Amino acid sequence: MSNAEIIKTIFLAASRETVWDFLTRSEKLAEWFHPAERDLAEGEDYALMGQTDDGAPARLCWGTVVEMDKPSKMVWTFTIRPLDGAMTTVTWLLDDVADGTRLTLHHTGFTDIAAPFELMRALDSGWDKHLSDLRAADAL
Repeated sequence: MSNAEIIKTIFLAASRETVWDFLTRSEKLAEWFHPAERDLAEGEDYALMGQTDDGAPARLCWGTVVEMDKPSKMVWTFTIRPLDGAMTTVTWLLDDVADGTRLTLHHTGFTDIAAPFELMRALDSGWDKHLSDLRAADAL
């Protein structure tokens, strides 16, 4: 699927530093996305965890934190099981706005993946749900 990308922007009533913590700290990620095995760090692999239908722990999303420019930008490689091991790229941009932060997500890298339309719709919907959960996180 060429030229496919997902772009989302939300506004949060919190400082960039607070939003950064929600993107990088294990316990904060668990509040809106999925629990991480540990805090995210530049150059390190990460895994966001969940459970299989029988309750066994399982990786839901994984990749490598490619770039961190605290609290402005972070880039991950990113995959999920339906991508069949193909890595995509997720870039997070944090900008100051009056009384808060504008958070923009760019999910790209689908050009070499035969991603069916339904997979793109599922990813788009999933990001909507997780970003909505981020808006509702207690500390934001």
